[in-house]
Amino acid sequence: MITGDRIVQELPWRWRVQGRIFLIGGLGYLFDAWDVALNGYLTPLLGTEFGLSAGGRGLVASANLIGMAVGAVVWGTVADRVGRKKAFSLTLLIFSVFSVLAAASPDYEIFLVLRFAAGFGLGGCIPVDYALVSEFSPRRQRGKILAAMDVWWPIGATLCGVVSTALVPLSGNWRWMLLVMLLPALLLFWVRRGIPESPLYLVRVGREREAREVIDKLVADTGALVREYAVPEPIAEETRARGVRAAAQQLRRVWAFDPRITSVAWALFVTIMLVYYAALSWMPSILKAQGYGSTAAFTGTTVMSGLGIVGVVVSALLVDVVGRKWVIGVSAPVASAALVVFAIVLGLHGPTVFWLGVFGFFVQIAIPVLYAYVSELYPTDLRASGFGWASSVSRVVTGFTPVIFGSLLWPVLGLPWTFTLMGVIVVAAVLWMAKAAPETKNRELDGADSAGSAAADHNADSASSAIAAAEDAVVGGA
Repeated sequence: MITGDRIVQELPWRWRVQGRIFLIGGLGYLFDAWDVALNGYLTPLLGTEFGLSAGGRGLVASANLIGMAVGAVVWGTVADRVGRKKAFSLTLLIFSVFSVLAAASPDYEIFLVLRFAAGFGLGGCIPVDYALVSEFSPRRQRGKILAAMDVWWPIGATLCGVVSTALVPLSGNWRWMLLVMLLPALLLFWVRRGIPESPLYLVRVGREREAREVIDKLVADTGALVREYAVPEPIAEETRARGVRAAAQQLRRVWAFDPRITSVAWALFVTIMLVYYAALSWMPSILKAQGYGSTAAFTGTTVMSGLGIVGVVVSALLVDVVGRKWVIGVSAPVASAALVVFAIVLGLHGPTVFWLGVFGFFVQIAIPVLYAYVSELYPTDLRASGFGWASSVSRVVTGFTPVIFGSLLWPVLGLPWTFTLMGVIVVAAVLWMAKAAPETKNRELDGADSAGSAAADHNADSASSAIAAAEDAVVGGA
């Protein structure tokens, strides 16, 4: 007999059903993009107001990105433990509260602490949102849907650029840049409360009655054929571990699933996001150092983000035709090469803007497919955790990148060699993906053909322990 989770994956796509979850999840992702992009606009303004060195300016972005790194792994594991729905709402609420407090910061040090806290809340949006949207998406359209999710990123980054550029003439403009996100974030938090829990998650944790209610409603709302189905037995859970021991168990669980797949996920996340975040965090400062005024520098960065919207559309069209590995394998190295050419022609206004746009276009072909690909490499009980750990590791590395980039790489190597070095490691990660990881195009989530399916059953209980500890940490810290 067919199982309930497979019923969900074979439903027809309806905008009023799965599309609603896609839109609400995507709006949270928009705020993630807005906040990360905002670091680049805040850096030169705070540097001027507080008289910061290059290292101090780098910390403006680093504090926020490191907070996101912590949030990505904590909220990913919490989502695997207490459900996608609760984590789905709380991430934005925490972000909103600390963004308001950061806007009222009396000094630079307090600002850094509050930006870290805001990043912690928002860092959960990506792993939680992708886990939820992927688990409601029909299998045949899942690649396009998850790739299309990333269209919210360049939209958020572009809106950030437009708003930040418009606020440049205002006194205390960096404070207004933080406050302007508050009302829509709180409204979205309220709307998210009406999203149903993931039926795949409910099946995994043994909440059969609730799972059947959600599945039956999905079948009715999409107009699908009503069929009898079975609900699999839940994964057994042992006594919860706590603290560092639980975190260590959870990390071992992710690697025990399949070391080659996890190493690919981490390598792709670290290298591609390293290039992207370095450019996003420092681009306004790079352009200002070249003689552009604040408005022109902010506009140039906004063009980069705006062309990324087109890149996401292209990625959604290609991902289920060409496959995940080919799209990432071509677009990521091309984006890195475009950034090198940008650095070489910097100073020639027309070519500078052109190659900045080429980078923005190709990097936003690579990133949405990367997110879809990594989320599909793991089974349901590890999807948010596996994605969250990969995202977290990349954000830890990229969290320190603004400081290293501004105080070491750019001054010592110069921009062309700095971006060349980053491009080389992107190519290395892509080559490792080609060798070590499977293609996931049109593959069932948790299907019999899933890579590492045997490994997925190994030590299943350890994930639950670690997730519980993460939940405790969040409750205690909030």
